[in-house]
Order: sequence, then C-alpha cells, then structure tokens
Amino acid sequence: MAQIAIIGGGIGGLTAALALRQSGFQCEVFEQAPALLDVGAAIAIWPNAMRVLERLQLSEKILEKAGPIEAIQWLDQKGFLVNRVPIPTAVALHRADLQSTLLHALPDTAIHLDHAFVNYKQTDDQITATFANGDSVEADFLIGADGIHSDVRAQFINDGDPIDRGYTVWRGISPTIPRLIPPATAIEIHGRGKRFGIGPVGLGRLGWWASANSSDTDLPSLFADWYGPVLELIGATPKKSILKTNALDRDPIKTWGAGRMTLLGDAIHPTTPNLGQGGCLAIEDALVLAGCFERYGATEDALRNYEHLRYARTAAIT
Repeated sequence: MAQIAIIGGGIGGLTAALALRQSGFQCEVFEQAPALLDVGAAIAIWPNAMRVLERLQLSEKILEKAGPIEAIQWLDQKGFLVNRVPIPTAVALHRADLQSTLLHALPDTAIHLDHAFVNYKQTDDQITATFANGDSVEADFLIGADGIHSDVRAQFINDGDPIDRGYTVWRGISPTIPRLIPPATAIEIHGRGKRFGIGPVGLGRLGWWASANSSDTDLPSLFADWYGPVLELIGATPKKSILKTNALDRDPIKTWGAGRMTLLGDAIHPTTPNLGQGGCLAIEDALVLAGCFERYGATEDALRNYEHLRYARTAAIT
C-alpha cells in the first residue's frame, strides 16, 4: 500500500490525513512544533467546508464546540444596519478546537511532532523527507501542507516571501458576549480604513477580528468612536491572547508540484482573510486530493489531476 507523508499538522494537513486514511491510504503527519498547543483565534467553517466535514463524519463533533451562524449583518461604524443576509449551515469555533477534533480522529501513531522539515529528495519510485532532528522518512508521495511560509514550497519554487497587502489584522476571542450582539450572527462593521468582524465561536464566547490601514497596537484608540460592542470585546479579551499579523497572500500559480510531491492549502494558495475561506479551501483540497487518489490510484496522475481540479476555484477566491 502507498505511503503518504504530510508535512504540516495544521487544519489542511490533518484533514488531508483523515480523508486519505478514510479512502484506504496509509499516511503520516510530520509537524515542526513540539506540541499542538491551545493557540490561535476563531475560524469560520462556511457551508462549503461543512459539507466536507460531514463527509468525513466529523460534523457532530464540530457542532459540540462551535457557534452556529445563521445570518451575516453589515453595519457602519456607529452600528447602523446596512444589510443582512441569511445563510445555510455554517459555524465558527476556536481554531484549537477544530485542530483538536481533527487530531483525535487520527491514531496517535499517525502524528509525529518536533519534526521540522529540512528538504526532500525524489527518485523514480520514492521520495525522502529529512528533518532537523536528524530523522528522515521514505514515502511514495509527499504533501506539503506547511502553511503560508512553507518550507516545502521554498525548496520547490523558491519564489520568496508572501505579498504584504499593506494593512494589519488583529484576532481575538472574548469570554463574554455583549448584550447588543444578536445570537447566531456574523457581523462585519465598516469604517474609513478600518473594519471589525464578530462571530459566535461556541461555549459562550465570541470571536472577533479587526483590520486597519495602520500598525498602531492601541486598538481602543483606533476604534474609540465605534459601535459599543467593539470596545467591549477588545476590553474583555486578554491582551496576551490577541494575535497581530500583516495581511498576506500570493498571486495564483498553476504549478503546484512535480513528480511525487504536491502542495495543499496556504502552502500553495494563501489568501487574505476577507472571505474567511483560507481554512475552508484547505479542507476542500484534502477531500479532492483523497478523491483523486481513489480515482487514479497511487500515481503521479492523481496529484496532477488534483492540482488541475483545484486551480480555478482557489485562484478565483484568492
């Protein structure tokens, strides 16, 4: 039976491992972190990704920890309602809760922590990955799912750093819910050069994100005159847990792999967070990849067909 090595134990890598194993293939995940800690902010699982998780028989476990989203509202910075749209089944949850659910659906023997990828080498019928701890693994196929700063991509394409789109994004999770926030609703608030998003993440919490054409770290000052719940959420969130990043992506490219290697998720098609689809696209990738292995067998044709099937959709979202 074909052996598949996956580099990266994030959402994409773990979902790919689960999908491939459910399709009858042997695969193992190699993650650089020494432990998968309770870190990260909220992640939205929109209907396209929820359908994949249902196929993988994980939707019930996800719903135990998630907050349902039944509508999206757009407000101006004073809280005036601009638009409201009902949506099909969608949820949001803490990224760590999603990662934990995926992790516990896999056998312990399939996960290898403290394995920082160094390089890979291909022969006609095998591919070998080497790690910083001195270990190496021989496999029939290698999947690079190691995120926007992918080391697998760097060896394959060597196309430099992602593109900085010129604005800053903050993410946090509040343990309290302001009185004015309606249930089961995602909210996006717009002002000049700034935005603020809010969504339920289950277990009595709200996830939020902010973006601004500024790197100023004083969020209360940036949003001082905004809709009241904005400052309530910022104030209720422990400062040390607030994540701050630049908005990054890459221009789409059609070449995702060669030989017995391919890329998945943010390693190949990172996108800015505007549609909340980065993780969802990685989840989609995983199911399509497994389906191509089922249809074409353990062959390089499976990888090339996966890449062909995914390019147009991911490029359009990016």
